[in-house]
Amino acid sequence: MARARRRRPRGDDDDRKLTIIPIGGMGEIGKNMFAFKYEDEIMLVDGGLAFPDADMLGVDIIVPRIDWVVEHAHMIKGWILTHGHEDHIGGLPYMLRLLPKIPMYGAKLTLGLLRGKFEEFKLSEGDVDLIEVSSDERIKIGEHFTVDMFRMTHSIPDNSGLIIHTPIGRIVHTGDFKLDYNPADGKTSHLGKIAEAGRDGTLLLIADSTNAERPGYTGSELDVMHAVDAILAQTPGRVIVTTFSSHIHRLQNFVWLAEKYNRRVAMEGRSMVKALRIAHELGYIAAKQPFVDMDKVEGIQEDKLMVLCTGSQGQPMAALSRLAAGTHRKITLKPGDTVIMSSNPIPGNEEAVNRVINQLYEREVNVLYPPNHKVHVSGHASHEELKLVHDLARAKFFIPWHGEARHQVHHQRLAASMTKPPEKTLIPHNGDIIELTKHDIKITGKIEGGVIYIDSVGKSSDPIDEPIIRDRKALAEEGVVVIMAIASKKPSVEVITRGVAAGSNGVAEEIERLALEAVTRGVREKRRLQDMRDDIFYPVRRYIRKATGRNPLILPTVLEG
Repeated sequence: MARARRRRPRGDDDDRKLTIIPIGGMGEIGKNMFAFKYEDEIMLVDGGLAFPDADMLGVDIIVPRIDWVVEHAHMIKGWILTHGHEDHIGGLPYMLRLLPKIPMYGAKLTLGLLRGKFEEFKLSEGDVDLIEVSSDERIKIGEHFTVDMFRMTHSIPDNSGLIIHTPIGRIVHTGDFKLDYNPADGKTSHLGKIAEAGRDGTLLLIADSTNAERPGYTGSELDVMHAVDAILAQTPGRVIVTTFSSHIHRLQNFVWLAEKYNRRVAMEGRSMVKALRIAHELGYIAAKQPFVDMDKVEGIQEDKLMVLCTGSQGQPMAALSRLAAGTHRKITLKPGDTVIMSSNPIPGNEEAVNRVINQLYEREVNVLYPPNHKVHVSGHASHEELKLVHDLARAKFFIPWHGEARHQVHHQRLAASMTKPPEKTLIPHNGDIIELTKHDIKITGKIEGGVIYIDSVGKSSDPIDEPIIRDRKALAEEGVVVIMAIASKKPSVEVITRGVAAGSNGVAEEIERLALEAVTRGVREKRRLQDMRDDIFYPVRRYIRKATGRNPLILPTVLEG
């Protein structure tokens, strides 16, 4: 017999509390994910990935560790997706394998992009209960959560903020946004819902902090369209444009401009082809002519071609990097071609992007990129837009989210400067357990969280752990010494070094002498092979540190002869 849920007496509200756990997205731009828990019900929001720092060698992406979510999976009543960018849905293929079937709500394009990921990762849609909703839908999640989605302009269609109605009050979660009054699809932000929540009383505001350092307003996509229009009007040769493949609004504008100047559009790069295909099939990209296959671009007149390609972040194997290096199989850049880089480097990618730009200049290609040319605008709100949202929401408490530490602190200061500032602002870290009541917001603990590193170059997309990262760093920074020893009546040793200056200064010879001495002694004393390996490892490590100041990876192997 099922046990009845224990109900709280009406009016006994002061001790009610909502638990909020940012699983990703705090102190960083990426890995966005929230868990909201009230009594025995959990609602999740988003499940994104992040891109690695330059020192995370061989790591392709990073996703949140969701041990806590898996442990409490039986409580999850629903999962809401705000939009289809990688930092909000890119981690889902790795997470869903660990979880039972959960109702997942998203708009048409968001779910379309997610289904594309299911194909790539060979996941079955039957493993998830995908429920399509509009970007202005009301959704009931379990008994305790009701969510009003509301449209917010961003760099992708079907982007929503959330008003989360809970037993203790309303939470306004802006999602990613800027207030673009000239979006490509003509659909402006639905600010009336924020104002309505503010009139009725907003307990907590969770708001995008990406551009909290920038004064004024963020530019419109219309500004980029005008800038590229002016470029195309005076460009006689081929035009290659790179931007994020999920930047559907901008890609639509580029397609329209290509049609205006009688240029055919080709796509290059796996993610670009996939995103445009999905957006076109779902009606988010309108094109008068079919896209040109890349195998046929060389036959098109140069002033009649535009190529939309991947590589805006300088990724080594992306289409633009191969074009810049001259290794692309289907098209070769030449003087007179124009490359438009319609993006800013993500922090950490500056060096890779600059390398590609320099390679393009070496090919005598015209290269147009921000800030010299207004071919990119951010998808996130600047000061005046943030102020308007704060003024409309009138929140009692505030959490600056979606930003690095400096962005969050600047957003905190901006909120404090308002005529009616929040009573309390909290800047949590990923994994913090936030307790929200009608009267206070505070951190009460921390879940066991962290991240999982994914090396997706291989077929398995296996996670890798910290020891592997440390080994890769050691190999890159310090080199490796491989010692092969034969334990026999006549012991022998071979030393192989990579990345270690050991040839001209006698270091290799000394390593060989130390290893041979250890093996000879080990054979004489009938020591185990494992002990002989240790007898080699420690003296060699001490010697190399003293002789070179380096700490290479040392791999001794001892075999019986």
